Amino acid sequence: MDCAAEEFAKKEGAITVEILTPAQYGEYEAFVQGHPQGSFTQSIAWPKVKNNWEFAVVGSRNGEGKLAGGMLVLIQPIPQLHTSFLYAPRGPVCDLHDRRVLADLKAGADALAKQYHAHTFKMDPDVLMSDQKFQQIARELGFVQTYGPEGFEGIQARFNYRLYLQGRSEEELFMSLTQGARRKVRIAMKNGVEVRPVGPEYLDQFMELMRTTGQRDGFNIRPQAYFARMLEALGEHVRLYLGFYQGEAVCGAVTTNYGGKTCYVYGASGNAHREVMPNYLMQWEMIRWAVQTGCTVYDFQGVSGNLEEGSHMYGLYQFKRGFNGQLDELAGEFDYLYHPGKAKLVDAAIAGAGKLRALRRRLGR
Repeated sequence: MDCAAEEFAKKEGAITVEILTPAQYGEYEAFVQGHPQGSFTQSIAWPKVKNNWEFAVVGSRNGEGKLAGGMLVLIQPIPQLHTSFLYAPRGPVCDLHDRRVLADLKAGADALAKQYHAHTFKMDPDVLMSDQKFQQIARELGFVQTYGPEGFEGIQARFNYRLYLQGRSEEELFMSLTQGARRKVRIAMKNGVEVRPVGPEYLDQFMELMRTTGQRDGFNIRPQAYFARMLEALGEHVRLYLGFYQGEAVCGAVTTNYGGKTCYVYGASGNAHREVMPNYLMQWEMIRWAVQTGCTVYDFQGVSGNLEEGSHMYGLYQFKRGFNGQLDELAGEFDYLYHPGKAKLVDAAIAGAGKLRALRRRLGR
């Protein structure tokens, strides 16, 4: 811990909040894994994946000295503008209706903002848009809430399609799928499609499928090194799945299993052999992993908020809807601006860089 953080802990520790030291990270990790708001992006392992960010961990303790709240904060320095950006992905981890704990964690973010000369602190907790109590507390603490109608305007998707398992067996869940989804899973089985978790030595095949998917659906893909870091950092909490048909890899996914939640984070598929429905069997095998490990939810992750037939991403929603879950609308992002002027400069620089990258892509550079 550096001097500024140590001074903060000494001053505020007598109350309830502190910047945790590496010696306390094990305590924090156990807290996050066991908390209903826990997420793999709040794990102490996540900075190993986001290795171009610095990080710190804020903790809030109860009267017995035990953690009542925690928050992994990623720190992105922007030396050109003498500032930095703070972000708690799917944080904080606490009772989101406990104003005292939320205020503690905000105080910890304030200390980090001072230390790193941050212009903005952003958080995007897994909280529903219908949760007005949390949103009211966030406003009282000075946060500005932002969200867009499509759901992909922020860093993470705002509309998530989820299957709540409710302690059901594999047989009960399979029979709860829509008739169409069950039929397509059975088509894959009948045609000999094999879906299984594989090791990092299969990343080349997964990346080939990712490139095909990105070209087909019009999005940029992450480099192979990112997925390699994710598999190494999250260990037993992540799997790389591949689906094979006649010996050929035809679909793949990177899926996490952490804190009672299984999340389908990245998916890819080839253009060939789609008639044997390998993607449906792959989803079913990952749902089975969730059931076998006692998870409470299987999260298909993002879909668009535009559910009109014929819209750009309606097919993705239609595919996920076949598994008979529910669409959750999250409340979006919550920003605390320390230096609004610098925040505008950074936003303008990012927008300009994005336009430049788009132009280079159009020119084939």
